Amino acid sequence: MKLPGFLGRWLRFNAVGAIGIVVQIGALALFKGALHIDYLAATALAVETAVLHNFVWHEHWTWKDRTASHRGALGRLVRFNLSNGLISIGVNLVFMRLLVGRFHFPYMAANLIGIAAGSLANYLASDRLVFGKWDRPPGLSS
Repeated sequence: MKLPGFLGRWLRFNAVGAIGIVVQIGALALFKGALHIDYLAATALAVETAVLHNFVWHEHWTWKDRTASHRGALGRLVRFNLSNGLISIGVNLVFMRLLVGRFHFPYMAANLIGIAAGSLANYLASDRLVFGKWDRPPGLSS
């Protein structure tokens, strides 16, 4: 893997992730703050909202070169939810339960820590499991 290709994709992944953080924080504020849903359920719903948002951007920007034929988009969505979704929800719920439930951190701060903790695992899962070689059109490599 060429460093410039990796670096560019890593930067795009993190740009999408930064927007996804805004989406997740907004969703968490809505679910927990406005709708008064329990903080763990609100976290899971907010994470899933961000996961779906991020998938669309990754599909059309971050890994666009690997999805040019658009074959298998539904399969990629399922794999994205089963990898990034489960990683994100699991890591966020662990950090929320520990930091909010046990140590009484503010829920927004704990959520940001959980997001950061799962970032590298999500990138690797996306790059290898979701947008891997089996989805690339013939003749493309990365």
